[in-house]
Order: sequence, then structure tokens, then C-alpha cells
Amino acid sequence: MSDFTRSGATADDLPAPAEGLVLTHFLTVGNVPRSRAFYAEILGGQVVLDENPCIVKVANGWIIMNPGGGPTDDKPDVVLRTPEDPNTVSSFLNVRVADIHDFYATARAKGAEFLTPPLDRRAELRCYMRDPDGYLIEVGQATGLLEGILAPPGTQT
Repeated sequence: MSDFTRSGATADDLPAPAEGLVLTHFLTVGNVPRSRAFYAEILGGQVVLDENPCIVKVANGWIIMNPGGGPTDDKPDVVLRTPEDPNTVSSFLNVRVADIHDFYATARAKGAEFLTPPLDRRAELRCYMRDPDGYLIEVGQATGLLEGILAPPGTQT
């Protein structure tokens, strides 16, 4: 039995559109089972494939995970590795929730580590957490944005 069949997933759970495109996010991870558990348990994802690659369907998107490694034929000069310095970030996952306080309390109870509790940023309430490899994840709830209130000009997003 394949990982796909064991997971209870169907072809509809895979990031394979019949037309157009879907957007997924790939993460290089140090420990696939640990990261798979984080995205399934903390973000409520459905494990579609256990490994090679690991695919977790989260809401209307997918997180795809594999260990790091050297170049391949289709990316001959690229090496994949987990973040070296979790405090220097060039991109991050952005999650939008309906109730940030509920999400924060539930995720913390499950062991998620946040940098701060949710803070009011005028346009939104938001906070950040890290996954097991140190990847930054923004969790936000639109508030003022829904009424046309934006963050002050020149403020960092």
C-alpha cells in the first residue's frame, strides 16, 4: 500500500490542478516526521503523503517538505538547507485566521512557540511563530483592513 493510499487522501487532495495553477510552499526540513507533525497538528493540516516528498494540505494550500541536499539535474547549482540564522529572514509563510486569539491559545496549548502574543497593527492583529526548523510563520487576522484602515505609511510589514 502506498503512502498516498494509507493517508486516506484522494487525488483531489494533491496540488495537481485540472487547469490553471495552484500555489504551494516548499520547505527544506531537518526532520520530516517532526515537521509533518507540526503542520498537521498545529495548523490542522491533512497529511497527503508521508515522505518523498511529504505533502500536508493546510486549508486551501499545501506545504511540501523534503530534507536538504545537493544540486539536481534541474537545479544544478542549488543546495537546499534549513535556515542557518532564524533571525535573518527573506521570506515567511503567512497564515490568515478568523480568530487570532483562539488560534494563538490553541496552538500554544499544542506546543507552538510564538515570538509575541498577538499585537494590534491597526490593519490587523498579528503575531509570529516558528516551526521546528526555525522558519518564521506570520499569523494574522484582518481587523482595520476590513474598514480601510492600513498600517501607518513607512512601517515595516
